[in-house]
Amino acid sequence: MEKIGFIGLGIMGRPMAKNLIKAGYKLFVYDKYAKFDDIIALGAEGVSSNRAAASESDVIIIMLPNSPHVREAVLGKNGVAEGIRSGAIVIDMSSIAPAASKEVGEALAAKGVEFLDAPVSGGEPKAIDGTLAIMVGGKKDIFEKVKPILDKMGSSVVLVGGIGAGNVTKLANQIIVALNIAAVSEAFTLSTKAGVDPQQVFEAIKGGLAGSTVMNAKIPMILDNNFKPGFRIELHIKDLQNALDTAHELGVPVPLTANVMETLQALKNDGFAANDHSAIVRHYEKLAKIEVRRK
Repeated sequence: MEKIGFIGLGIMGRPMAKNLIKAGYKLFVYDKYAKFDDIIALGAEGVSSNRAAASESDVIIIMLPNSPHVREAVLGKNGVAEGIRSGAIVIDMSSIAPAASKEVGEALAAKGVEFLDAPVSGGEPKAIDGTLAIMVGGKKDIFEKVKPILDKMGSSVVLVGGIGAGNVTKLANQIIVALNIAAVSEAFTLSTKAGVDPQQVFEAIKGGLAGSTVMNAKIPMILDNNFKPGFRIELHIKDLQNALDTAHELGVPVPLTANVMETLQALKNDGFAANDHSAIVRHYEKLAKIEVRRK
């Protein structure tokens, strides 16, 4: 069974790594920013650098916040590119700009290394239970080779195109999620201000055309005043900035995305950057001077 280097053990990477260990894979783990003693206690081997993780592994998985972090981990000093062997496979599961994925993929190809961009959707709960949606860009034969590994972390693993296509798909996902949460927040603020119990509104509409996975996941959190992050507002800001940058490069107007981005920026300014993105409702509550909560 392949030896796996795992770089990035934050909110998402930590449970993903744990699921691979449970599946019997040997992991070599490293994170510049977080402690990972709990992962080592489960049987992983801790290493001292990104380079060391790569030198020990057949497959290297990266799960970091944004494009600069991935570039540094792969192409920087003591990075993956310095330690990796020809024929190895790098799977970047971070959500970054598609252009950055192509840049990293080209640099690794020059060393005889295969690359997939494979961002995920589902947040911490689905990372924990191994049911993430994983959208993959890269060569079909390489995808098929590592799919058994990805299947241990996700319930939906789909090849969507060449390198960069995974992150294009993730940007589309993040646009839809942000706009959906905003729409739900706006609608439930209106119904609450009108004096209708938001729980009853939820029960009445969740089975109809307005129903969605987003509504089912976020309305219970909102009603319970629970904004503990599964996916932080500051990370959604990062994703929408990548979406806006990519859209502008391609000449694609995205006015609704820009509007929600400003809402997220306002929430960040109000001190809610570390809240779950369901806290988009706080912006509407502030404007309407009412709270959407259980009665």
